Amino acid sequence: MQALSRRDFLIGAAAGGTLLGLGAAGALAQTDKFDLVIKGGEVLDPSQKLRARRDIGIKNAVIAALEPDIPDARAKQLLDAKGRLVLPGLVDMHAHVYPQVSALGLPADELVPYTATTTYVSAGDAGANTFSALKHYIVAQARSRIYAFVHISSIGLSGFPVGEMLNIDYADVDQAAKTLAENSELVLGIKVRESLDVVGTNGLEPLRRAILACERSGVRGARVMCHIGNAPGELSALLDLLRPGDILTHAYSGAGNNTVQNGRLIAAALEAKKRGVLIDVGHGGGSFDYTVAEPAIQQGLVPDTIGSDIHAVSGNTPGMPYLPWVMSKFLNMGFSLEQVVAMATSAPAKIIGKIEKLGTLAVGAPADVSILELVEGPVDFVDTRKNARKGNRHLKPVATVRAGRPFGRPYPSPFSYP
Repeated sequence: MQALSRRDFLIGAAAGGTLLGLGAAGALAQTDKFDLVIKGGEVLDPSQKLRARRDIGIKNAVIAALEPDIPDARAKQLLDAKGRLVLPGLVDMHAHVYPQVSALGLPADELVPYTATTTYVSAGDAGANTFSALKHYIVAQARSRIYAFVHISSIGLSGFPVGEMLNIDYADVDQAAKTLAENSELVLGIKVRESLDVVGTNGLEPLRRAILACERSGVRGARVMCHIGNAPGELSALLDLLRPGDILTHAYSGAGNNTVQNGRLIAAALEAKKRGVLIDVGHGGGSFDYTVAEPAIQQGLVPDTIGSDIHAVSGNTPGMPYLPWVMSKFLNMGFSLEQVVAMATSAPAKIIGKIEKLGTLAVGAPADVSILELVEGPVDFVDTRKNARKGNRHLKPVATVRAGRPFGRPYPSPFSYP
């Protein structure tokens, strides 16, 4: 019998755990109790084209039932969602959740009351030299689900605000590739920041090395997430380097040298979109400009994901880049509620591609649920360049369930989490 690698063993164990959960749920008799029933909400799940009043029954951290009515008597714990939207757990494709080592990082679990987010992607907080602590001390101890892009710079963002790519020697291709290859259950690819204040005279060399690290890792589907601000040189040259499946984040930045010039979307941006480069919002504290976003979207550069770029600096800015608030901005820019929810659930979950049924509320899916209120009424928004827009509704976080257990009270006993 061929020996299993550690990675194959872990993948098999995870799959087995899911099957066990499904087996337990599938074996429920009509009188058996669910661990949690989310009652009376309007379930909105774009992955199932479902928008209707439904109750959700959760057993063993898995969605076990999605029905018009589940009797209260079948719930060990009830969560009242009447008058609320019940969504698959929100997935933030661009966040900074590495406190202590990354100067920008915030604790994922402490963000939950403001974001109702169950899955975060750490966007290059850690490089090869600092990744181990992210994996063992942050990801392993968080209730929130966390994935990551490893920074092409070995120091990640630990040197912020000093640009991590001013010294090209930090861009160690072999170390980045090795970190990706050895942690592919957690790492989605390589992050690079291509702004003049970050790369200095090194131009596009950090991006070239990030692409090479993905290729050298041997990990199938490894992606580059490329940050743009005031990009060095011609932005078209940068865009032409990106491969299908790579992610362009801060796509609507107004920091200079952006995707819209003289009111027109540059041809290379549209070509990148057409060949399969993914477009992420990456709002942050300085990277979302209505005067760029509006013409870019009108001319074809539509976002695939609504990453927030929440971090210790951006979270204190007037633009308030908490994921439901950024979703609200796009809701008021003409996107439907279903489109906005998909860009923060099923779309990023598909890009992550690590867990079956992540980003959906289908039976058998991980029991990650976000409950929000759709507040109707006048609302004011501002971007990161002080451009203001008025809206007529916004999404407000109400409650968050991760792996079948709500954040907050009542506390489970014993106090432990999957």
